[in-house]
Amino acid sequence: MSSSLSSSSSPRLKYVSLGVLVLQTTSLVLTMRYSRTLQEDGPRYLASSAVVSAELLKIVACVWLVFMEHNFSMRGLNRVLKEEILNKPMETLKLAIPSGIYTLQNNLLYVALSNLDAATYQVTYQLKILTTAFFSVSMLGKKLGVYQWLSLVILMAGIALVQWPTDSFVSIEEIPLSEGSQFIGVLAVLVACFSSGFAGVYFEKILKETKQSVWVRNIQLGLFGFLFGLMGVFVYDGKRVQENGMFQGYSGITLTVVILQALGGLVIAAVIKYADNILKGFATSLSIIFSTLISYFWLEDFDPTSIFFLGAVLVIAATFLYGYEGKPSASISRV
Repeated sequence: MSSSLSSSSSPRLKYVSLGVLVLQTTSLVLTMRYSRTLQEDGPRYLASSAVVSAELLKIVACVWLVFMEHNFSMRGLNRVLKEEILNKPMETLKLAIPSGIYTLQNNLLYVALSNLDAATYQVTYQLKILTTAFFSVSMLGKKLGVYQWLSLVILMAGIALVQWPTDSFVSIEEIPLSEGSQFIGVLAVLVACFSSGFAGVYFEKILKETKQSVWVRNIQLGLFGFLFGLMGVFVYDGKRVQENGMFQGYSGITLTVVILQALGGLVIAAVIKYADNILKGFATSLSIIFSTLISYFWLEDFDPTSIFFLGAVLVIAATFLYGYEGKPSASISRV
């Protein structure tokens, strides 16, 4: 009876997963881009501060999930946190490396979306499929199928077309401050893709070597991320923090970005078991399409070209093709 119920609800759960993945991916990119270009009175919020806030919220959310797993028992929660974190310092320290890389990556995404429109960012960021595949093969010894290798070639061609220079070039002096530098934005995305690929595979390897709860692992990641993030705040924005405080420029849209960034991974982790690789590719494709349309019609910071559309189509096709054969290594993303 239970198996028939599960099978009957499975298609519905898949479509719910699709909707959640599309909504989370698209809304995070668009709200982050909007928050970084919005002209407001007073100082703009610090990206480094937003990263720290997201890490803190993520820790709280994961602690709550562990609390739920132990039937809301404070004794059970304390026992797990003590046994798995405090009593295993070497296991916890292993997560300092991916945590530091994730903290860098999160800061780079703010840099990228301060300098790139949402559509270009979304398409270019799919390069993380290539970097994840590379590190999965080199670090985990995974083997890719023919379709996956072909998809990586198509992916590279598509991203190259998206970044192809257009005739409508303007000098840096003519670019408004809010539009930033495309070169800096692309460079930030590329570094974020490499860091995402390495940290994701490293985290996957650690998860496979131990039997700890994914929520406990993310608490450990969050603790290091919070510390690294605070270091970043005072190293790069220490002067501005002294002048206007750590939470300067925070608004409703800023809090929305923080919540989406903190809880987005939790939502994806919760629905990922219902969404196969084809469905994840479909969600990514829809997110790219929605980001492009909203960037053009609402944010008005994107002027599409035929070359961009050709590149975007190739990236979308590569995303589908990569999930077609076998299970891609892309894996276990950080929550």
